[in-house]
Order: sequence, then structure tokens, then C-alpha cells
Amino acid sequence: MGSMEGYNTSSTDFIFMGLFNRQDTSGLLFAIISLIFFTALMANGVMIFLIRTDVCLHTPMYFLLSHLSLIDMMYISTIVPKMLVDYLLGQRTISFMGCTAQHFLYLTLVGAEFFLLGLMAYDRYVAICNPLRYPVLMSRCVCWMIIVGSWFGGSLDGFLLTPITMSFPFCNSREINHFFCEAPAVLKLACADTAVYETVMYVCCVLMLLIPFSLVIASYAQILTTVHRMSSVEGRKKAFATCSSHITVVTLFYGAAMYTYMLPHSYHRPEQDKVFSVFYTILTPMLNPLIYSLRNKDVTGAMKRALARCKGVQRVSGDAF
Repeated sequence: MGSMEGYNTSSTDFIFMGLFNRQDTSGLLFAIISLIFFTALMANGVMIFLIRTDVCLHTPMYFLLSHLSLIDMMYISTIVPKMLVDYLLGQRTISFMGCTAQHFLYLTLVGAEFFLLGLMAYDRYVAICNPLRYPVLMSRCVCWMIIVGSWFGGSLDGFLLTPITMSFPFCNSREINHFFCEAPAVLKLACADTAVYETVMYVCCVLMLLIPFSLVIASYAQILTTVHRMSSVEGRKKAFATCSSHITVVTLFYGAAMYTYMLPHSYHRPEQDKVFSVFYTILTPMLNPLIYSLRNKDVTGAMKRALARCKGVQRVSGDAF
């Protein structure tokens, strides 16, 4: 990729150490990440399209899922396109303003997803434990409150932490040992004492993780109790199928995030941090729609109906000619 001295950098530019720093594997890694990125965009786009166009999916759960897919599309797009373009152009720099914007968008979107996944557990709790009251407890107004609340929580995190993170004076060495402007990696370059701020950020991140995760645990404890008491075998299977998808997504996303933000610094190594960050910033946006669609009969049914409609339109168009 060339030497560091070869880059045109200003005094305010940062340099990513990145993922593509090994010549023998950089091409393969670029191809894999490109495939994951376009698969994530396509899979989430298809989910949004099916949920919006298929009447059978016009339910609160799928309404929340469509917003999860929207967040995932925006989330992966704040990180991966920059990585891929930089690789093709042979550069690894990002301006101070670019880093600030990426940091803000990342915090906002990841925070919104933390809260949304947690609140989606409430939807499953109501559907299984209080099915008769479901239309009232999960009305359209409540769904919009969940969406607005998730975005508000994520935005609050971004607006609070980004200005403080980027206001620290940075040392002459502006090499970020990461592939995007994640707070812990950026703070390592600060020439000031960041201990107090890192403690505040740690508490903030713990709350953002533990509050939604506690809601998930509490909801599924009630759900498992209710499912265990079900007399219908078919009802149990359907409940487990729906809930297992959500549990899988939550485990993947929260697990990697907890490693990054809740594990003490002494247990962190830059290479491990990159791997876990790849998992919940790049892999999870692709896995979310695949997990929900492949394990869900409603979504696969909607896909079949959409394909049937396309074939019908093509047949009508062919007959017209």
C-alpha cells in the first residue's frame, strides 16, 4: 500500500492502520468485505420492501423489523464504503471533520440499534404472554414511540460523546490502529488525561447495553415460562421459532459490543478489537435480515408471493406483445 510518508496528509488528518495492511491477504479481505456489504444492503432492502408491500407483514413486529433493517443499512454504510474506496485509491487517511462525522453517525446508529433490539423483546413478550391485549399494548402509537425513543437514545449518545471525544488535543502521531473512528481507538491518540472521560463513557455505554439487555432477559424469562405452559405443540414451535431469531441477533450484537465496551482495557489487544468490531459493525447488519428471513415462515411466504407477482407481471407483459 506504500509508505506512510507517501500520503498527502494535513496536520489534522488521521491515518487508519486498517484491515488491509497485509499484502498477502488484503485482496481476499477486500473481496469478502465487499460481498458482505452488498449482501447486507440487498438483504435489508428486500426486507424493507417485503414488509412495506406485503399485507401479511403489516404487523408491529415487522414494522419494528423494517426500521432495524433501515438502521443496519445506514450503520454499515458509515464505515465500509470509506474502507473500500480507500483501498482502491491506495490511501488510508480521513480528515478531522470526516472522523467526527463518522464517529457521530456510528454512535447514533449503534445506540439506536441497542435500544430498538431491547424494545423488540417487549413486543415478543406482549405477543406471547398477553396476546389478547396485543393490539392495544402494541398499537401504532406505541410502535412509533419505540422507534422515536430508540432514535432519541442513539442521538443523545452521539451528541453527548462526539464533541467531547473530538475536543481532546491529539499528538503528532495520528495513526488510528483501527479501520474506523471508534472512540477507544481515537482516545489513544489524545495528549491529555482522558481517564475521567473514559470512565464516564464506560458508564454511559454500560447503561446503553445493560438496560436494553436486562429488558431482553426479563422479557424472555417471562416468555419461556409462558411457552413452557402452552398445551399446543404447534404454538410452542411458532413461539420458539420467532423468539429464537431475536435471541440470536441480540446475542451476536450485544456480545461483541460488550467485549468492546465493558471488558477492562488490560484485556484488549488491537487485533482482537478489530475482529470484534468487524463482527458487530460489518457482519451483524448482514446477518440480521438473513436470520429473520431464513428462520421465519411469514417472510419466506411474502418472498414467494412477491416472486409470483413478478412472474405474473412478466407473463402479462409478454402476452401483451
